[in-house]
Amino acid sequence: MQHRRLGSQGLEVSCIGLGCMSMSDFYGSAAERDEQESIATIHRAAELGVTLLDTADMYGPYTNEELVGQAIADRRDSYVVATKFGFERHDDGSQTVNGRPEYVQRACDASLRRLGIDTIDLYYQHRVDAQVPIEETVGAMAALVAAGKVRHLGLSEAGAATVRRAHGVHPISAVQSEYSLFARDLEDEVIPTLRELGIGLVPYAPLGRGLLTGTVRSAEDLPASDVRRARFPRFSDENLDANARLAAEVTRIAEQKGVTPAQLALAWILHQGDDIVPIPGTKHRARLEENAAAADVSLSDSDLAALGAAVPRAEVRGARHWDMASIGR
Repeated sequence: MQHRRLGSQGLEVSCIGLGCMSMSDFYGSAAERDEQESIATIHRAAELGVTLLDTADMYGPYTNEELVGQAIADRRDSYVVATKFGFERHDDGSQTVNGRPEYVQRACDASLRRLGIDTIDLYYQHRVDAQVPIEETVGAMAALVAAGKVRHLGLSEAGAATVRRAHGVHPISAVQSEYSLFARDLEDEVIPTLRELGIGLVPYAPLGRGLLTGTVRSAEDLPASDVRRARFPRFSDENLDANARLAAEVTRIAEQKGVTPAQLALAWILHQGDDIVPIPGTKHRARLEENAAAADVSLSDSDLAALGAAVPRAEVRGARHWDMASIGR
């Protein structure tokens, strides 16, 4: 497995990471989740050289960090652990963003307890709190670095101007945002800013939340409890068919190359720059192995052009998130 650097502070990770969210929350039903298979998947990641694990306190909530902590308990040195704070989920199903300095401290201590570790390798603010200046939040995060509780800092779904202000307080190693053939808005301002400042990009949902794997072709492919059905516009009845047709073109190109659609989509991201580390999520070892093999897929300029033509930005239907006002602040 190849490795890449995120930022300029010495953070080195596998070129493909493992998103752990679906092991505990959101995608699929609770009946489909198998804790032992999830733990085996995390263990298999280390065997494959996949070092970067991504979780967050709001996944579950809390249960995903506990699961990751259980999985890494006797093999901490095999992983780079990334987690996030900032979303507070409430009993009525709502959630709010909290970037207040005192909350940052409490959230970090709680995550450390659940993960069973002394130091978080990469600590992200999950969303920018519009009510708290980014300088105050990152100042509190910097205090965690000084205290030895956190090694590297990150932001999630932050806009270019916010990233610049945050980086002025303390070096930011990575920005996590949705990025895939189906979500390329970062290319306009965010990615150029990250490269100017020497910050890495960690794309979540690099497989288009299942669209690019060929597993989601219609609403019938998603359980009623799946959050994509209700909350993500690209999976709505009026948009999904058009987006599935675009994804079918990716599948066609993948078949011509003798790889899976997921491997092709991940290879496309890896070819966008050596400062990019996607974190496809899965709860199964077989999918992890498939995703990890994407690191060995080589794409020519003509391959990249064909993929760009197969999924033109202007033809993707629907916003990539249900609350775009919270994105890119």
